[in-house]
Amino acid sequence: MQAVTIQTFGDPAGLAVVDLPAPVPAAGQVLIAVEAIGVSGADAMIRRGTLDGYGFRPGHVPGSEVAGVVTAVGDGVDGSWLGRRVWAFTGLGGGYAELALAPVEEILPLPGGLSAATAVTLGSSGVVAHFALAHAHFAAGESVLVRGAAGSIGITAVQVAASAGAGAVAVTTASARRGERLRELGATHVLDRAGRAGSVGPAGADAPDHYDVVLDIVAGPDLPAFLTRLARNGRLVAVGAIAGPPPVDFGMTLFAAFQRSWSFATFSADTVPVTDRQAVRTEQFAAAARGELRTVVHALLPLAQAASAHRSMDAGEVFGRIVLTPTGG
Repeated sequence: MQAVTIQTFGDPAGLAVVDLPAPVPAAGQVLIAVEAIGVSGADAMIRRGTLDGYGFRPGHVPGSEVAGVVTAVGDGVDGSWLGRRVWAFTGLGGGYAELALAPVEEILPLPGGLSAATAVTLGSSGVVAHFALAHAHFAAGESVLVRGAAGSIGITAVQVAASAGAGAVAVTTASARRGERLRELGATHVLDRAGRAGSVGPAGADAPDHYDVVLDIVAGPDLPAFLTRLARNGRLVAVGAIAGPPPVDFGMTLFAAFQRSWSFATFSADTVPVTDRQAVRTEQFAAAARGELRTVVHALLPLAQAASAHRSMDAGEVFGRIVLTPTGG
């Protein structure tokens, strides 16, 4: 089979298309003929070497979510899965390939009317958005700021917060055009990447100064500045670090505002039981199939253009998610 591997960490040029032996499902696994592969921020972080502490080595096949047809099952797996179209979480890798393995508990049937590309745009990001807001103890009527809203997590978080009755849903983004698209999805205020109003259009002019919840997908050196945007008893939840880790002393910002009772937390969907993740994912897939939850596919690219996809991500050009297709789309 063809697959994309990381030959050298760093620049997207380190990604290469190679021929690998077809995998064979072990006990508890299924083999999937892949139709669509979601390209995530985590994939880019692994490729850059940001997560080298996790033990990734040259030859690693990136990609954590795919959709396609089950073609083989391992011991202990119900044979009725054969021939079914599914979404699958493959773990920390293995997705950028024509064939992928996944644990049977991490696959989910696709409802009629839901494309493979939509599934890999929503499958992981929707669950993160849902449970991150729950982790922040978000309640109807509260104000929410989504920092880094142009990706698939942010796009879904805007919709989830708006549909749950947020009093305001502000977003940070890079351009007025992106802000317009986010307003179509439920955002009420648009700020620039630094959280300032006005530079990306008039939609942020009356934005709140402070927020009950900040959902941060970016992190990086500017995270402390967004802690100061919290209202009294406000909560900032970091769900990503596409700009890298925050400063080592960022906690001093919390102590400097001790009497405002701010809270900081990280969130990973790994801490949510798989049955709970799958229940929410089932609901979100059904809502997407009905047109009630929208996804944005930035581009469909052949698997061989994985490096091009990563260049677009590094350049900040992506709105939504890039999807790779082994057959070229």
